[in-house]
Amino acid sequence: MTAFCLLALPALAEDARTLAPQPPRGQGEHCVADTDFMRRNHMLMMMDHRREVLHDGVREKKYSLAGCVSCHAVKGADGAPVSFADEKHFCRSCHSYVAVRIDCFECHKSTPDAPQKSAVREQGNDAKKLAAYLREVKP
Repeated sequence: MTAFCLLALPALAEDARTLAPQPPRGQGEHCVADTDFMRRNHMLMMMDHRREVLHDGVREKKYSLAGCVSCHAVKGADGAPVSFADEKHFCRSCHSYVAVRIDCFECHKSTPDAPQKSAVREQGNDAKKLAAYLREVKP
């Protein structure tokens, strides 16, 4: 019996590793820091960034929550990004697993902003079409 238990330990250890959450990869080329570093330190980075923004007025897009949400957005069955209320949300995959409640999304959006439409992209580069567009939107 002891021999059986000892033989089963490697299999149990491997199963334990697979029980950990496996959040989806981000959509960008690379994260602002190494994956292992972010897993261990993202909260400290977010707290530090919050202090810099609120108390010092320093805003850097590199470490913005909106950037994280945009890059790590998970799409639902309808093709739209899921909100924090959905269990598939990138942040929920780990925070639910470790039973940590986060309050970021009580104030911040948990889904990325829709891409902004540009008059030039919409109308083309034709100067006459652009002028007509500007006359329409100018009061």
